[in-house]
Amino acid sequence: MSVLDHDALRDVFDFASRFREDLFDCLTTRGDELFDLTDALLCADGLVTAPVDLTLVAEHRRGHGAMYDALNCGNVDVPRLRQVLAGLPMPQAADGRLVLAVDVSNWLRPDAPTSAERLFCHVYGRGGRSSDQFVPGWPYSFVAALESGRTSWCQLLDAVRLGPDDDVAEVAAAQVRRVIVDLIEMGRWHVGDRDVLVMFDAGYDAPRMAHLLDGLPVEVLGRMRSDRVMRRPTPSLKEYAQSYPQGGRPPKHGKEFRFTKPDTWGEPDAATVQVTDRYGTARAMAWDRIHPRLATRSAWIDHTGELPLIEGTLIRLQVDRLPSGGDPLPLWLWSSATGLSGEDVDVRWQAFLRRFDIEHLFRLMKQTLGWTRPRLRTPEAGDRWTWLIIAAHTQLRLLRGAAADLRRPRPTTRYGVGKTTRRPDPVSNARAFGPQG
Repeated sequence: MSVLDHDALRDVFDFASRFREDLFDCLTTRGDELFDLTDALLCADGLVTAPVDLTLVAEHRRGHGAMYDALNCGNVDVPRLRQVLAGLPMPQAADGRLVLAVDVSNWLRPDAPTSAERLFCHVYGRGGRSSDQFVPGWPYSFVAALESGRTSWCQLLDAVRLGPDDDVAEVAAAQVRRVIVDLIEMGRWHVGDRDVLVMFDAGYDAPRMAHLLDGLPVEVLGRMRSDRVMRRPTPSLKEYAQSYPQGGRPPKHGKEFRFTKPDTWGEPDAATVQVTDRYGTARAMAWDRIHPRLATRSAWIDHTGELPLIEGTLIRLQVDRLPSGGDPLPLWLWSSATGLSGEDVDVRWQAFLRRFDIEHLFRLMKQTLGWTRPRLRTPEAGDRWTWLIIAAHTQLRLLRGAAADLRRPRPTTRYGVGKTTRRPDPVSNARAFGPQG
């Protein structure tokens, strides 16, 4: 194991030591036991398969009864811990802006019929099956700050368990609003900085998220379903008079823009071509001021007054190949920003490819830290355990520079070396219809 130079190492441990002090102050009830349990998470040898095994770790100074008592009756000052996380050094994109990713990951509990507030969670191919399934469990909505460069580390900033009556979009908007306010209060964003880029997968309606986050210094970037139909900009009175000299009522929306019909696209407002190592030639086209035609049903049924006109930039990305060998279907993105240049378009789709880093974060939480391993009785205990996992992951991220990566050999299976650990591709549209973990 190699370490950094003395000054850099001192800064690394300084941030981690300060975070540990703040973390202990956030554990207001059964704090000693919750803190020991977090240390046991960090010091366990190998994967965490059960919380009771952590009581055998030397850093855990109490018995298993104290551990379950802390999870069931302890308390974590979540608002204060959120501010502590927002006050840490934030990773930034290549252009210096903050980039946040929002996604849902499920804590599946199919064998716990007496557990309260379970929902049907959408999962893919569970148990070797290729079809989608709905399994009872606890879905959690996470907000994480993404990094740039050759890394998949993320900084978790918030986590909320979704209840039976919750609207996923409204919960995500409240989370982002709370995170942005904390970042501003903790001095991580100042007036004059670039807008925070908030990215959503296709399970969220990007124009609606932009409407819910109106008034914040954010730009929404979301993936769109490939079968969507949107509208072109509303024609001006002069354009309408030239097109319809016989007169009539001016339309509220422009002509249709069907994703599946290229003859409705027209000439793009920006087009770029880049050559990449992983995907070959990447061709991006962008159309300005594209918006959906909203109707008084579904998510807008409770909206009072005239429905809003939410304009943005629609981006279509097409690549030559995928590293997985699959069919390179086009990727559709919608940004709440308008008037983007070709360079701005490239920044957006390249930033969106980093959204997949949060999937690696979920895999680390579940497979290594054992986030979904405990068989807890109440959802409140699950919330406490989730925040301990976030605290442990944050310490790992802060201290990652103190040691070099240890590259373990890939496992050998009967199908070959490492065949079961193939990395899914962020450009593939195989999972384009919902945020999953």
